[in-house]
Amino acid sequence: MSARDKAEAMRPLVGITGRRFQLSVLTGADPRYGDRCIDASMSDFATRIAEAGGLPVHLSYDTDAEAVCAWLSGVVITGGQDVHPACWGGDTSVVRDIDPRTNPMVHDTERDAYEIALVRASIERGIPVLGVCRGMQVLNVALGGTLVPHLADGPVSHLSDEIAPTDGTVDHVVTFEQGSVAADLFSTDALTNSWHHQAVARCGAGLVVTGRTSDGVVEAIELPGQPVLGVQWHPEWMKSNDPALMWIVEQAMQRLTSQVPVGQEQRSPR
Repeated sequence: MSARDKAEAMRPLVGITGRRFQLSVLTGADPRYGDRCIDASMSDFATRIAEAGGLPVHLSYDTDAEAVCAWLSGVVITGGQDVHPACWGGDTSVVRDIDPRTNPMVHDTERDAYEIALVRASIERGIPVLGVCRGMQVLNVALGGTLVPHLADGPVSHLSDEIAPTDGTVDHVVTFEQGSVAADLFSTDALTNSWHHQAVARCGAGLVVTGRTSDGVVEAIELPGQPVLGVQWHPEWMKSNDPALMWIVEQAMQRLTSQVPVGQEQRSPR
């Protein structure tokens, strides 16, 4: 078997970001170490990435963003709490003085800093990036963009009451720009789920909007010429197989195979 054949038989490492909170948040946790922290990411990401042929790995905040990029072939920035408004010039008066370790839904500056650094390091090295919900907003902020702090009620329900997993409701149809990566994956439009109250406002450097709902809310962004995609919905919680997660694995595999020189039989850090 040639070195290239061996490379193609490998499965690309796809890093998945998550949250950090105290064990005391979990019902039934042993109180003797309730003030210790646990790192967690939604297992649906790992399951679907594995099914698509990737090797999912969880990235804690302690994983140096620069160093870990030597090993990863793809990165997924996942959903969660709002990005701290100080990161994008928003109103900081909305920030509550609550420890994010005891309430995983409040602003977490440590997570923000890590994910922003990871996005920048990945893009600099050409590592494929998929941003999901909050992750799409992190992608935008990392490149200097801004956010809509709160979406007003309107004809499209963005903060859905639907229980995951779901393919969404009939009002939440995303229309994609012709010729975009998103259009290649989803065709002209797609019905998606939705659980967000913030959105992309001004795009960061180089990013373009490639998907919107009928009310104009940004639902997909891309970095033309690079394998970078952000989606505002949750592909890991779609009942149907969502092409976005298959896309990140395919892009990661392309990077992995392209980085193995002919005649090199073992993978080394890039």
